[in-house]
Amino acid sequence: MMNSNVSKPKHYRSQKKANAVSLAVTYLILIVMSIIWLIPFVWVVLSSFRCEYVDGTFVGTVTSNFFPKALGFTNYKNLFTATYYGVSHAFPRWLLNTLIVAIVDCIISTFLVLSVAYCMSKLKFKLRKAFMNITMIIGLFPGFLSMIAIYFLLKSMGLSGNSDNPTLNIVGLVLAYSAGAGLGFQIAKGFFDIIPNSLVESAKLDGCSNFKIFIKIIIPLAKPIIIYQALMSFTGPWMDFIFAKVIIGSGNPECWTVAVGLYSLLFGTHPDTNLFTQFAAGCVIVSLPITTLFMFLQKYYVEGVTAGAVKG
Repeated sequence: MMNSNVSKPKHYRSQKKANAVSLAVTYLILIVMSIIWLIPFVWVVLSSFRCEYVDGTFVGTVTSNFFPKALGFTNYKNLFTATYYGVSHAFPRWLLNTLIVAIVDCIISTFLVLSVAYCMSKLKFKLRKAFMNITMIIGLFPGFLSMIAIYFLLKSMGLSGNSDNPTLNIVGLVLAYSAGAGLGFQIAKGFFDIIPNSLVESAKLDGCSNFKIFIKIIIPLAKPIIIYQALMSFTGPWMDFIFAKVIIGSGNPECWTVAVGLYSLLFGTHPDTNLFTQFAAGCVIVSLPITTLFMFLQKYYVEGVTAGAVKG
């Protein structure tokens, strides 16, 4: 009678052991990389709550201590109430400017991207393939290469570095972010490609225009890609520094965005290293909206990316 406890082949045990070692090494590398990535973030957060005094004077400079000797909300209170560059309650003003730019750009850019994606996915016209190839090539180049041209173009229209009417600087910044947004249609087009063409053809037979098809049929089915594109359009202006610094300039602090304002605390025309802890507090506040949005909309974000990558 054969023994039921037949030992497994030696090569099987060796392969199983090798897989376990490989998995353990992978997890170890990921843990080490995560710790390295988190150290600067934790340091900035701790610095934002740092409340240390030397001879009765509050110290807000960079210190050699990783962990603060005292914690508190003094930096956050000072950040929201202090006057910077002659602007009372400057940080809330910068935050509001950034929020306005990000929301307006989010609306305009999302509509433009989805419109172009619908046209490229559901409409057939001459040079369609050539246009897609050109946009793919243009997308290989970073956006800041066009920064100088955009600056002089906006300046010729009075929308850049305008100290007489600083509101126009905000308008120019919105145009800089949203004007070329339609070129980034590739992911949204991939999502629209999986929507059956029969829906569009049936609507056309019923007399619907392309605009009505886009609004009444495509948009209700495109919730994941709308949320994905809205997140991308919002986070760009919210975190951008280069375009904001070039277009707005340093002439009028009232129209600065939060990135330009925080940078100016430490490296502007009147730098003050004692404001580093307030700078760290500002960094934490800026990161909160983005983190919150991604936490609550992560499901739709992933669906938009994966669905848009099915077809190109």
